[in-house]
Amino acid sequence: MKKMNIAFFASHGGSNFQTIVENIQNGNINANAALLISNNSDCFAFERAKKLGVPYKHISSALFADSQEFQNALLALLEEYKIDLIVLAGYMRKIPQSIIQKYKNRILNIHPALLPKYGGQGMYGMFVHNAVHEAGDAISGATVHIVSEEYDEGKILKQESVKVESSDTPETIAEKVLAIEHKIYSETIKEIADGEIFLD
Repeated sequence: MKKMNIAFFASHGGSNFQTIVENIQNGNINANAALLISNNSDCFAFERAKKLGVPYKHISSALFADSQEFQNALLALLEEYKIDLIVLAGYMRKIPQSIIQKYKNRILNIHPALLPKYGGQGMYGMFVHNAVHEAGDAISGATVHIVSEEYDEGKILKQESVKVESSDTPETIAEKVLAIEHKIYSETIKEIADGEIFLD
């Protein structure tokens, strides 16, 4: 079976990117880590990509005259690397509609909460963990879902929960959830690569 070529999109640290690539490189996931794309030229994910030997490109809408030029350049890059699956790993920009249409059901995201709770525009990172803490929720977790035109509303592929203790802070909730993210994101991609999850 042909290995999927995966493009990762990241804006900052890229810890999910690193975890998934390590699982690819040690044979746990039958895929190729083909490319890392970031809108942020200073993102730490580029340092991870260098160490892991993954090609990386900085491409930002700020570098182009208009949105259409940016989308055309992004599509051309994805086609050049023969990308089959796009994995968002902390990418802080909305994916253009033309990319979502071209890669329909083939763009994944991970959200640091149990969707549909704490989803939608502006709900990311510590904003989510602060909301969970303020609500006094007994559980939180992470959700892998397909990216659609609306924030956090695509089909859910996998979820896992973690217990939130009364002594937890937003920061300790974030640590617990990140550990779950690293686990279930790789699991989901492995199942897609093995034909156990069908994206069509």
